[in-house]
Amino acid sequence: MSMHTIPLHPVQQVEFDAGLIQRLSQSGPRYTSYPTADRFSDEFSCRDYLHAVNHLHTRGARHPLSLYIHIPFCDTFCYYCGCNKIVTKNRDKAATYLDYLKRELAMQGKLFAGCNQVEQLHFGGGTPTYLSDEQIGDLMQHICRWFSFADDAKGEYSIEVDPRSVTVERIHTLRAQGFNRISLGVQDFDEQVQRAVNRIQPEQTTLDTIHAARAAGFRSISIDLIYGLPKQTLASITQTIAKVIAAHPDRITVYHYAHLPHLFKPQRRIAEADLPSSDTKLDMLAFCIRQLNAAGYVYIGMDHFAKPDDELAVAQRQGLLHRNFQGYSTHVESDLIACGMSAIGSVGMCYSQNAKTLDDYYDRLDQGELPIVRGYQLTMDDVLRRFIIQRLMCNFELSIRSLEQAYPIKFDAYFQLELEQLGDLQRMGLLTIDSDWVEVTLKGRLLIRNICMVFDRHLQQARRLYSEPLRYSRTV
Repeated sequence: MSMHTIPLHPVQQVEFDAGLIQRLSQSGPRYTSYPTADRFSDEFSCRDYLHAVNHLHTRGARHPLSLYIHIPFCDTFCYYCGCNKIVTKNRDKAATYLDYLKRELAMQGKLFAGCNQVEQLHFGGGTPTYLSDEQIGDLMQHICRWFSFADDAKGEYSIEVDPRSVTVERIHTLRAQGFNRISLGVQDFDEQVQRAVNRIQPEQTTLDTIHAARAAGFRSISIDLIYGLPKQTLASITQTIAKVIAAHPDRITVYHYAHLPHLFKPQRRIAEADLPSSDTKLDMLAFCIRQLNAAGYVYIGMDHFAKPDDELAVAQRQGLLHRNFQGYSTHVESDLIACGMSAIGSVGMCYSQNAKTLDDYYDRLDQGELPIVRGYQLTMDDVLRRFIIQRLMCNFELSIRSLEQAYPIKFDAYFQLELEQLGDLQRMGLLTIDSDWVEVTLKGRLLIRNICMVFDRHLQQARRLYSEPLRYSRTV
């Protein structure tokens, strides 16, 4: 593949340099948080979390909350999936889980009494629509008992949906239950690819779900795709992209499949010989970007595309885009309360994660405590670096003067070692640096993770201490 320019926006474009991408692609974090979740420690306890919440009350924090609900259940294994999930046909397990989940929600609701206004809600999984209409309705009523919600026009209330698990009527029910954004897992329309990953999903099933969501009045419809799957070819993804564009979703994510069978057992059922080559995957990525832009979608960054009038695209133009454990967001100041098995939250100056198994999750709630098993207390250095990584990931630029006004540092002195590494990236054409700005170039946007890794102090320290490869996906 040769280097070519891919238009992205009337005033934006991306240079796709395959040779440079192949040379620089490496294992690296996706930076849904900084520090990343692999830095969490079991020395962090429920007591530390309670202290963080108390500190919010002490300083009178009143900004809106974000609430994440994890539903871990699925009907079948999708071989590519790396999520924390439980595959079972026994629906009684979900009923038991919901009883415990409601206990946790009540505990969190009491903690945040007086500052419990929610403007962002996300049901993730697993498969949230594994639950029945009645179960989701009952859960929503319970949530509303402990938290107050902004009106529909102001709040972002989203749910991940498996089109195979819903009917047209059910989509209308979800809208009536309060959800106004919907995300559909598709991955690829090609039947051969679907068989290779054990996710048979007829194209018409997906299209019916999209049409139903639009008719029901969902404000945003998102589709998730994956490139680099087994049996996938440039020809097959060409057809999938054309069909997706024809459906006119508001947002499209095109994720790179990370084949990590040593970490995720279901991936061991994928034959590595069926995976496309690195060159083919780069061709797929370039094609997807080019076609989506030609259809009017803006490249937000990190696999995400949105229509120009979508809230993500607007927030990026205004410099208000944010990134958290659910991806890109428009709610910068929200503390994130996370409920459910393995869920990760961010409150004040700390991150926290719940127990990763049902037994541990249930045991801790039976003892009358929040099921938090590990987390991380941020230092001021972490906060500073998190801000930098956020700005670069979301806006592709960093104002050095603004940073120095907000934090008691001199950028050149504080980041002397980092500037040496950035100098190498600058010589490669990935960014420009002067006394006022760090700006990611059009060529550097697809390698934004590489740039952010320079500011990751924890990652740099781990590389000096350990020789074994780190547990991350490839940066491109």
